Amino acid sequence: MTKIQSTGLAMLQQRCPRCHEGHLFTHSAANPIHFAEMPERCPVCAQAYEPEPGFYWGAMFISYAFSTAIMLVTGFLVYFLLHDPAVWVYVTSVAVVAVLLTPLSLRYSRTLMLYWFGGVRYEPRNALKAG
Repeated sequence: MTKIQSTGLAMLQQRCPRCHEGHLFTHSAANPIHFAEMPERCPVCAQAYEPEPGFYWGAMFISYAFSTAIMLVTGFLVYFLLHDPAVWVYVTSVAVVAVLLTPLSLRYSRTLMLYWFGGVRYEPRNALKAG
């Protein structure tokens, strides 16, 4: 696996917050059934991905912020690109985009929750020992 030095890039690529190598999710975001599955531990450094039971309940608030942003941006794009169409166009557009982006919203909300509140910091020395 490729080691990523930047914490921001590791978050974008959904990698382990401790070693920046292990993947946080077992399947692709395009997998409609298993997009939310996470391994119990990092396959590279054995960092636990769930620091405590119910840890990811807090990610719902991050996901809510993502969903709100997605809906606002979609609404503005529909308004400006389609020149203020009928209400059903707004509702349909926002619903379709929100459903299509749900896997990414969930995955990135969990990733941010783990990075911000998981109490784990990047340790390049441990990553070198594990690799």
